[in-house]
Amino acid sequence: MKRTATTVLLAAGLVAASAALASSAEKNQAKAQPLVSFPASELQWRELPGTGGIKVADVRGSITGKGPYDAFVIFPAGKDNPYHMHTQNLPTVVLKGTFYADIDGKRIRYPAGSFYNLPARMPHYSGCEKGEDCLLFQYQADHFDLVPVEKK
Repeated sequence: MKRTATTVLLAAGLVAASAALASSAEKNQAKAQPLVSFPASELQWRELPGTGGIKVADVRGSITGKGPYDAFVIFPAGKDNPYHMHTQNLPTVVLKGTFYADIDGKRIRYPAGSFYNLPARMPHYSGCEKGEDCLLFQYQADHFDLVPVEKK
């Protein structure tokens, strides 16, 4: 009986300690993450020089800077990228239009509502199919890069 009572008290103490830690962690997490809010009317668009009309609106960091970023990207309809790769994974959500990636000679189409996570150092062509501009949302843990690759 004494052993059962000790076990129950120990379990109750662990549950209480766990609840206190969880509550403390939730409070710290809430403090560490401020509200990020960008209604479409407040996005600040800029054209990237030398890209043939690609526009970006940064919501965290800068797609052209150093460090992590989140950004909306408008890719003109019919615009193609040269053969290239990126030095880190490139997660992308397609919100409008149909974006594509040609990998190993195979074209993969990503219509609005699609997601892809292009692995680092994977050579490919990409672009927005004709008809409608593509609106993308991209994010990375570090800066964006586009490294030209010679076609084999």
